[in-house]
Amino acid sequence: MSSSDASSRSYIKIEGLQRKLLPFMVAALASSQVPAADLLTITRDALKNNAALASAQSIYRSVEEERNVQRGDLLPQIGANANVAHNRTYEESSFADEIATQGGSSGGATGGGGAGLGGGLPPGTPSDDNYNSTSIGLEATQALFDATNWYELQRAEEEIDQQGFSLLSDRQQLIFDVSQAYFEILRAKDVLGARIAQEKAIERQLEQAQEQFEVGLIAITDVQEARAASDLARAERIAARSDLQVSFEQLERLTGKRYDTIEGLAKDLPIESPLPKSREAWVALAMENNPTLLATQAAIDVANRNVDIARSGHLPTLDAFARYDYSKTDIDYLEGHDSASQIGLQASLPIFTGGRTSAQVNQASYRLESTQYDFESQRRETVQQVRSLLTQVKNDVATVEARRQAITSNRSALEATRSGYEVGTRNIVDVLDAEQNLYNALANYAEARYTYVTDMLQLRRAAGVLDDRDIRTLNDWLRDDLSVELSYSEDANDALMNIGEPPVPPQSR
Repeated sequence: MSSSDASSRSYIKIEGLQRKLLPFMVAALASSQVPAADLLTITRDALKNNAALASAQSIYRSVEEERNVQRGDLLPQIGANANVAHNRTYEESSFADEIATQGGSSGGATGGGGAGLGGGLPPGTPSDDNYNSTSIGLEATQALFDATNWYELQRAEEEIDQQGFSLLSDRQQLIFDVSQAYFEILRAKDVLGARIAQEKAIERQLEQAQEQFEVGLIAITDVQEARAASDLARAERIAARSDLQVSFEQLERLTGKRYDTIEGLAKDLPIESPLPKSREAWVALAMENNPTLLATQAAIDVANRNVDIARSGHLPTLDAFARYDYSKTDIDYLEGHDSASQIGLQASLPIFTGGRTSAQVNQASYRLESTQYDFESQRRETVQQVRSLLTQVKNDVATVEARRQAITSNRSALEATRSGYEVGTRNIVDVLDAEQNLYNALANYAEARYTYVTDMLQLRRAAGVLDDRDIRTLNDWLRDDLSVELSYSEDANDALMNIGEPPVPPQSR
């Protein structure tokens, strides 16, 4: 074979290999060009696209327009009306002839006969029973005193404040929900990584057990124990993968967008107790800022105004008015037009309404009382929630440290169990249990970290101070090199989760 033929065949092989690898290279290039989304970007997407928040914003704008509606009742009211009609009248001819005849025979009484039917018309005047008429009217009124309208305007202002607090509560809740969904993905990823590593470690243990059983070094029960542990690890891995996929779906529901990759949380995130440290300070913060509590308090103002509106039903009203009317017809015997104008004051005073106004006052008063109880209930709930969350966050700090120490302890326990297995003082069940304990400790540590983060956000949400600054602070601790993909590879095996090769029993040495 010549050197040119060899180089030609080598070129063909390389070219064929490149064609086979081209789709994978393109996919890898495309994935590398798509940056992982961070928490701040996803939160902004949610605030922009979330359907529930958009609905709340529309309701707020609707309540704002109620102010203009009520203000309109206090401003001048001007109305116009016009009427164009074709008129036709009918007369009984025999009765009219009789009247005319009597009028002619009585001589000087002619005028009286004409007044009987013709409306004062002279005898012999032709009657036009087919004519057109036109009329125009213009009226302007201005309320000078109307307590109901004034109180309704004030109620509209207070309802705007109430709805504003409700909108702020919805916004803070959305920020928390997005953050919780984000860190739930990271938690699910860490748990899945632990379950994948656990399954692989137990599979290696099972393979070794089968080999040792085949050469008669161990009993079949050890193989069965290893197989049972492998099946359980596989089931846990499947459940963990499902949790990861569902977590991504939750984020899509909140934002209306799909994210295939998000940034991961740095492992050196500081786990610290919240400031201020006292419960009284956090409760005072919540009493001043919790939007749900403030909305309930604003509802008391609205209910008070409803009582005033009901009581105003006993009060008089005073309006100024001006009217102008113009009318014209084309009856043959009439010429010209009629017009009239009027200006004055109009007062109205309800004297007796059958007890309706008094009943409305009582009804509004009972609703005010109910609203006051609602506020007290919400106040107690807010105080309890803030105190509980503060205690929980402080416990989370200690829990994270304990979970971290548990990893070290379980790793040492696993090494000791393996050593005992190699010298014959421990069996394979002990090794499998030790491995299971270590991977559970890894998963529990991941859950403890993300629980701390979400509880801290929930505490600030209960205190009413959760905002974009908290998201920016957390966003600074996210890393693109720790990104999580929706299609998380089962080959991913963090170094922290690699517990080494299975131990060798003493019989095989």
